[in-house]
Amino acid sequence: MKVTLESTTKIVELNGIQCRVWQGETARGVPCHAYIPLIGADKDFDTSEFDADLQERVAPRPDLDVIPLRLLL
Repeated sequence: MKVTLESTTKIVELNGIQCRVWQGETARGVPCHAYIPLIGADKDFDTSEFDADLQERVAPRPDLDVIPLRLLL
């Protein structure tokens, strides 16, 4: 599965860990979201563009206001 995600301004706490909410869609156009606590790039590469892109954030979609309980571990 391929998923394209973009960082949102929303941060939630899941099981005591702060996660940024990312939203996007699958290659077939299914809307999805991810809760990501950490993200990084290989230190052997020039990460200046990665670092700059990581600062870009969008407002989350309205459907991301509530975390579905089925997603909690």
